[in-house]
Amino acid sequence: MENNLQNISIEQKALSILEKYEGSNNYILKIKKQCESNKKHIPTRSQCEYVINYSNTTPKVAKKWVDIDSYFSKKLVEDNPFIKEPDKIYVEKILIDKDKSYHIWGKVHSGETIHDFWVPKAAIVKQYKENFVEVDYSKYGNRPPLSHQKEAIEKLLKNDKFILADDMGLGKTTSTVIASLESGAKKVLIICPASLKINWEREIRNYTEKSVYICEGKKFEDSDYIIANYDILKNFHDPKDKENSLILKSNFDLIIIDEAHYVSNAQAQRTKIIMDLTKSINKLWLLTGTPMTSRPMNYYNLLKLIDSPVSQNWMAYAIRYCNGYQFRVGSKKVWNVTGASNLEELRERTSRQILRRLKTDVLDLPEKIMTPVYLRLKSKFYEGLMGEYYDWYNNRQEESKSLSIQFTKLMKVRQVIAEEKISTTIELAENILEQGKKVIIFSNFTEPLKKIHEHFGKKSVYLDGSTTKPARQDAVDKFQESDKIQVFCGNMKAAGVGLTLTAAEAVIMNDLSFVPADHSQAEDRAYRYGQKNSVSVYYPIFENTIEGVIYDILDSKKKIIGTVMGDDGTSSDIVEQILNEINNK
Repeated sequence: MENNLQNISIEQKALSILEKYEGSNNYILKIKKQCESNKKHIPTRSQCEYVINYSNTTPKVAKKWVDIDSYFSKKLVEDNPFIKEPDKIYVEKILIDKDKSYHIWGKVHSGETIHDFWVPKAAIVKQYKENFVEVDYSKYGNRPPLSHQKEAIEKLLKNDKFILADDMGLGKTTSTVIASLESGAKKVLIICPASLKINWEREIRNYTEKSVYICEGKKFEDSDYIIANYDILKNFHDPKDKENSLILKSNFDLIIIDEAHYVSNAQAQRTKIIMDLTKSINKLWLLTGTPMTSRPMNYYNLLKLIDSPVSQNWMAYAIRYCNGYQFRVGSKKVWNVTGASNLEELRERTSRQILRRLKTDVLDLPEKIMTPVYLRLKSKFYEGLMGEYYDWYNNRQEESKSLSIQFTKLMKVRQVIAEEKISTTIELAENILEQGKKVIIFSNFTEPLKKIHEHFGKKSVYLDGSTTKPARQDAVDKFQESDKIQVFCGNMKAAGVGLTLTAAEAVIMNDLSFVPADHSQAEDRAYRYGQKNSVSVYYPIFENTIEGVIYDILDSKKKIIGTVMGDDGTSSDIVEQILNEINNK
């Protein structure tokens, strides 16, 4: 009885509003006319709620045809197979403007009678207005940009929000520094990995005398260019205390985010901070060589940052491009968005706000020659450790379900493999040195790397996570400029990103990461612009160990990102796949 009284109350309220309504919402006027022509007519509950909620809202007159997204157009045809696929809709008025949709008074085809319908905001293709660009490159004669860099500069300047996704080694930093100087921005914030802060400072100083400040710890000073790494952003901005945010108080005109794939995880603290910082920024440029690190969903956050139309509806994106679906876990519904679907369409729909070129597309760089060197390991220590691992995995079923625990348990096994590989790596390196060529050697582990460095002594330089910034740059400079330094020993994470080591013609991966992008980045320390010779990359592999499994899986996962970005990349859930393969051997 109470519900009936509630319903009657809503209906009576709506009828009372309709009786007095003199506004210009055509949908409400249509309902009013129905009631006036038939005194017994009662609006539906949803109509009553609409009248109550929106009778005081004034519609916006548009009177124009607007472009609609191809995905929405296809959906219209699916729902109404008797109409042809439209590319525009006519909007007489926007009756209601909600968070994610418009209530339109208009029509889909010119021959239709005007009527009301709802349209997702993501379906309306924005008429992007590109900025006028005219750059006097003679100002940069000391280090003139190359032709492909000029294209990148002009793309950035034409678009306030943009992703520069050029392949590694094409000079994204140079292009962005020049573009920032030409943009008219007085204050620029650069967010990047800690290992790249000095690179950015050096590149800025190549082109301007403007002040540059590198943030360290909790120190933050005013400057024309401020460079901060991801991990210390929390020291300068607390989303719960925005009034005291040093970054927001600085009123930056432009924010540049380097290695932007670092914000692909929506749950990470740094992603939440960056989303917060960029909400009100007018100019935002993202730089990354791998815009979709493992699956299309990781691409979503980057697209959301630049206000891409495809990012306005998470659910639509998840279903359309991630093969997303819901399933129950107990009483909760959970989304699975680890898949990939309609990738060509995703690439097409995002192409306006992203520039992606490969080295092979724009520069006459030599090819990388990938050479796995298969080996057999004879080690009772390795066999013993693997035996212990399988005993644990089979007998501790609840604990062994955790991928992170599995990964940790295998860490010692990977270290043993890395140490067993030292002699082979040294032998390979010696053969390369005998041919008069320099070599880079990477490892994920400290002890093997130190032993290799000790073997080559004064002929080598060393860089890991503990290396100071001055020593880091000194190691790079010596390797690049000194004939006496022939070997660069680097930790995969610390030295695998941002460095230019084109003096080398060979790279050796002493041991493997579980992440394909780590290897791609490390390989390309030598395979960058300025390299005039072919680069050989050697992967010594113990095929009768878990390393054989790792290498085969990493080598095979190169399709999903390539379809979207036009090049090769990684697949999803690689660590899980590797661990499953190891556990089922």
